[in-house]
Amino acid sequence: MSTHAIAVVPGDGIGIEVIREGRLTLDTLAEVTGGAITWEFEDFPWGCQYYLDHGAMMPADALPTLEQFDAIYLGACGFPSVPDPISQREMILLIRQSFQQYANIRPVRTWPGVPSPLAAERLQGVDFICVRENSEGEYAGAGGRVHRGTDHEVALQTTVFTRTGVERVIRHAFQLAERLGRRAVTNVTKSNALQFAPVFWDEVFDEVAREYPDITTDRSLVDACAARMVRDPQTLDVLVASNLFGDILSDIGGALMGSLGVPPSANLSPGTAYPPMFEPVHGSAPDIAGQGIANPMAAIWSAAMLVDHLGHPDAAALLLDALADVTRAGTRTVDLGGTASTVEFGAAVRQALRTRAS
Repeated sequence: MSTHAIAVVPGDGIGIEVIREGRLTLDTLAEVTGGAITWEFEDFPWGCQYYLDHGAMMPADALPTLEQFDAIYLGACGFPSVPDPISQREMILLIRQSFQQYANIRPVRTWPGVPSPLAAERLQGVDFICVRENSEGEYAGAGGRVHRGTDHEVALQTTVFTRTGVERVIRHAFQLAERLGRRAVTNVTKSNALQFAPVFWDEVFDEVAREYPDITTDRSLVDACAARMVRDPQTLDVLVASNLFGDILSDIGGALMGSLGVPPSANLSPGTAYPPMFEPVHGSAPDIAGQGIANPMAAIWSAAMLVDHLGHPDAAALLLDALADVTRAGTRTVDLGGTASTVEFGAAVRQALRTRAS
């Protein structure tokens, strides 16, 4: 029996609703696997409401507290009444950077019964992974503003690429491709117009690629890659990109899958003792929070990634198969053109798990 301590941070808005379904599904997974996996969950009510009540997104001891867990399961953060730079930088980005979660993994695949904006023939064989640098780059927070409120006001936002940061995420992309039997890694860049940081990224990519001669490589400018994701998504296998480029491209991946309610993500810190963090790609969606219509698919898929990362690939595969059973049967939430509520979709996945395990 394996027991895992999980810090649960539902966050704000629909994060609370979808993480509830994900956690219940993890409990069911433990049940149907005969107790081979057990969970020790601890909830932390951090986020924008905590900020409004206490003046901070998390308490001062949040990071050392989270560090004691095997993994973090996060919902979403954001309120209209709390500026985004506060809600993002003082919680999610703080955790990612403090815990060196430099590899953000966002898979893209088609799901049976889930409609996509693309024609069916363009979706044949779509199954790729976005590996996003997650700790520096465009989101490093380097820069500033001077002469505020004057005609001479200046704002600088500086991209930070370190050799350590670039090399480790590119190497992780190749190692992931090798481990999963993937055939190719695409380097997403913009070195035709940005002559310093992206050119440096390209040079490091070429150096690392020489260590993996059995994996095919190619280079794609980020704008061309965006078009390729729409025109020929089945030609992609593993993408590796900077923080900003990976963020944007993986949202296109969500659109290909039908909704941002579908894609999951893992924030990993390979080679360190820090806990990983798993979360849906979507935000807190305050416009639909409390209506019971949020799609918990991304939260449940993120839970499957958590299970797999903690060393239970068969259980993770069982959960993904159950998820596919539900979508194949036509159970879909409103964002996917269906009528199922958040709770109804989660309950359907849990029933599919029990059916598969019986």
